[in-house]
Amino acid sequence: MENRLKKKYVEEITPSLIEKFNYKSIMQAPSLVKIVINMGVGDAVSNSRFLDEAVSELKLISGQQPIITKAKHSIAGFRLREGNSIGTKVTLRGERMYDFLDKLINVSLPRVRDFHGISAKSFDGRGNYTLGIKEQLIFPEINFDDVNKVRGMDIVIVTTANTDEEALELLTQLGMPFAR
Repeated sequence: MENRLKKKYVEEITPSLIEKFNYKSIMQAPSLVKIVINMGVGDAVSNSRFLDEAVSELKLISGQQPIITKAKHSIAGFRLREGNSIGTKVTLRGERMYDFLDKLINVSLPRVRDFHGISAKSFDGRGNYTLGIKEQLIFPEINFDDVNKVRGMDIVIVTTANTDEEALELLTQLGMPFAR
């Protein structure tokens, strides 16, 4: 069973992008490469249980085993030593990437309180988009009663687009709810 979002990309979005930006080849049309979900757990320095909870929540959200990220530098002000476990992340590609993006656009983002769309200014200049989420409770897999601490996460959508304009058009056609 092919993903609905991927099918839409292949059948509708690619031809419209080729027409809009006058590409000569279908390979020039921007596409999604990967989605990286990163969850920083600063409390893990004092209590490693928080890190285990974050890993299990991220596994539920993404459907894939996350890896634990470690501190690259020591920062005395945060009581942080180089090599301490301070977060967790997961990289989604292929079918899981499209499944997650579909769920994010159609189920999770509309559950955000006072949601008026996401900012169209969060591109990095090379066609990649970063989205910050304040709480993991917007995902339907997370049971409200099992959550001890509300944590945020960063979602980075990496595309093959050369400019922010191309990436904005790609994500808009995929259904990303950008604020007007």
